[in-house]
Amino acid sequence: MAPMIQDDPAPTPSSDHKSSEAPPTLYQNVNEDSLRVGAKACLVNYGTKFEEDIVTGSKGLYVYTAKGHRVLDWTSGQMSCLIGHGHEEIVATIQDHAANLDHLFSGMISPPVVHLAQRLTSSLPVGLDKAFFLSTGGESNEAAIKMAKVYTGKFEIVGLGASWHGVTAQALGTQYHFGRKGQGPLMPGMHMLPPPNGYRSIFRNPDGSYDWETELNYGWELIDRASCGSLAACIVECIQSSAGMHVLPPGYLKALKKHCERRGMLLIVDEAQTGIGRCGDLFAINHEDVVPDILTLSKTLGNGIPLSAVVTSHEIERLCAERDFCFYTTHVNDPLPAAVGDKVLEIVLRDDLVANSRAVGAHLHTGLLRLQSRYGCVGDVRGRGLMCGLEIVGDRQNKTPDLDLAQMLSKKMYSLGLWANLSSHASFGGVFRIAPPIVITKAQVDQGLEIMERAFAETPGSQALY
Repeated sequence: MAPMIQDDPAPTPSSDHKSSEAPPTLYQNVNEDSLRVGAKACLVNYGTKFEEDIVTGSKGLYVYTAKGHRVLDWTSGQMSCLIGHGHEEIVATIQDHAANLDHLFSGMISPPVVHLAQRLTSSLPVGLDKAFFLSTGGESNEAAIKMAKVYTGKFEIVGLGASWHGVTAQALGTQYHFGRKGQGPLMPGMHMLPPPNGYRSIFRNPDGSYDWETELNYGWELIDRASCGSLAACIVECIQSSAGMHVLPPGYLKALKKHCERRGMLLIVDEAQTGIGRCGDLFAINHEDVVPDILTLSKTLGNGIPLSAVVTSHEIERLCAERDFCFYTTHVNDPLPAAVGDKVLEIVLRDDLVANSRAVGAHLHTGLLRLQSRYGCVGDVRGRGLMCGLEIVGDRQNKTPDLDLAQMLSKKMYSLGLWANLSSHASFGGVFRIAPPIVITKAQVDQGLEIMERAFAETPGSQALY
């Protein structure tokens, strides 16, 4: 079925950046100064600097501020609003279930939970046969790691140096570049593989190309030396988003699974951001034709509603149940978020949004490469489907990060009406992480690219090449 999408004309950013259409009306005429004072007085800093503007509305591909500034949202909220903000069918689903079937005792089963499990597992390869549903990505990864430990009877977990899997104890133990400080010892038995970074890795073939195989084998050699002989699982993202949108090289995931099988380990794939069509395949594992032992989903599955999933095989589920695996939470298998997830999957499959992600993603990638050809500060463009990274450097030859220039570009884009999240932490390297809703049209991509082009042209230090 052809995508139910129409290209709309790309508006030119206005000089005062005001929207020509009426923004959502839930929060009109708010007192921004009072809200900022309240935020400073009452909100905990949880590891990020709050943006200055107060956001009062969101609809479709846009967010709206108290000042009337309409901003094209190229990160889908927190990489989650897969089919856009305020999607009418999602709104209706939430309203229906808030009124009629919202939350239950955790041992009760309801139709939306069964329907989501059926639709999800029927969309996945054989071997990913049974599912249960939680609230966040970190929670689903925590459950998957616990499941791997119970199934194997072992406790050591391997992660990649640039992954982000959550902030709960076991999930945090598998990510290595941020969030680990100030809390004393982390979970025992955690090991790190080198982050696969084709742009910056020191592992090179004689022709200069990225030698990821040597890097991966070297990493496993180090882990084998460090291991106490209790390797249970390896967890991996197919695109390392938080570290700057680094795509696993072709063949990497298959090689990783072979390493796991050799050591009697399970492979866990975290598709929080890549799942449900984002990367031009329904699931990123489809692209490499790899079936992990456990798959986790979150973010995109709930379109911004807290929903995550753990999916595994009949055999792993059977043995874990025999061994009293327990991950019993207040919101496990809640009906309202499950109904939303089922509706998201229905819409993505019905409207062929995977094909849209693939086609419009290629259009986006071409546009970003065109920017790279025009501005010397663009060191690298990478990604797949509607998940792209654009890395800002001060010197292409030496690949020197330029975080200050990246910040100036980010502020300029935002002032012109585009939110493209900048990874500003030093370990992230000044990368724009671009992941718009997969209902985006080529015209809307062109609108964002036009804003980016103008921001580069008007920002000192962007190194215009022509």
